[in-house]
Amino acid sequence: MTTLEAILLGIVQGLTEFLPVSSSGHIELGKAILGTDAQNDLFFTLLVHTATVLSIIIVFRKDIWELFRNIFSFQWNEGNQYIFKLILSMIPIGILGVLFKEQLEIFFEGNILLVGAMLICTGFILLLSTLERKDSGKVGFLQAVIIGLAQAVAVLPGISRSGSTIATALALGVSRENAARFSFLMVLVPILGATLLELRHWNEITQNSSETIPLIAGFIAAFVSGLAACTWMLQIVKKGKITYFSIYCFIVGAIAVGLGLWG
Repeated sequence: MTTLEAILLGIVQGLTEFLPVSSSGHIELGKAILGTDAQNDLFFTLLVHTATVLSIIIVFRKDIWELFRNIFSFQWNEGNQYIFKLILSMIPIGILGVLFKEQLEIFFEGNILLVGAMLICTGFILLLSTLERKDSGKVGFLQAVIIGLAQAVAVLPGISRSGSTIATALALGVSRENAARFSFLMVLVPILGATLLELRHWNEITQNSSETIPLIAGFIAAFVSGLAACTWMLQIVKKGKITYFSIYCFIVGAIAVGLGLWG
């Protein structure tokens, strides 16, 4: 993978991580279009995901600081209940990451037919947001588990993590603002944890300096573009327009399926 290719893929990751169109799916499509010969594909995907997680930390820095303050209050207050809900939501994807890591790596080998099919599924998932209940509610404990299951399904490239979690939350009666906030905060620990596990192999991966520079360039590109996209997505969710992205997912998914079948 060249530095330019890494930057382009990083920008794709940063923009699509927060838009409900599947960042991992677009990275796989991007690698196929660019014809990149990328070793350690899963590591690169995790690295640029970490860059966008850092952008979430900056955008939600006040919320995250408030959560940390609640931890040390040692009280079962609303803040600590929210933290417990976030932990509940992380359990399904944590189980997948620990027990099925090798099986998951198979999905990150440039299978654009799979990506296309999953993008079409994302289109249908986004239509769930039309079932939004007007409860203007907060995330409950059971809802946190269900939203967590939606996030676990989104490990498949082509299934949008933000799209599936936000659409599920809206269908469960969570308000738009609360759905977006919970969706973005619930991904922090799983992505950072998975990346830390992979960083054990950093020296092995970057023995050649030609591997190091593209990884760093992709990380920076994903971080910068992620800052802009995160803020934009929050506004989109508040205005209730994520269903528009279903059309995009149907079109791109159909094209990817067609290219996959063409060979």
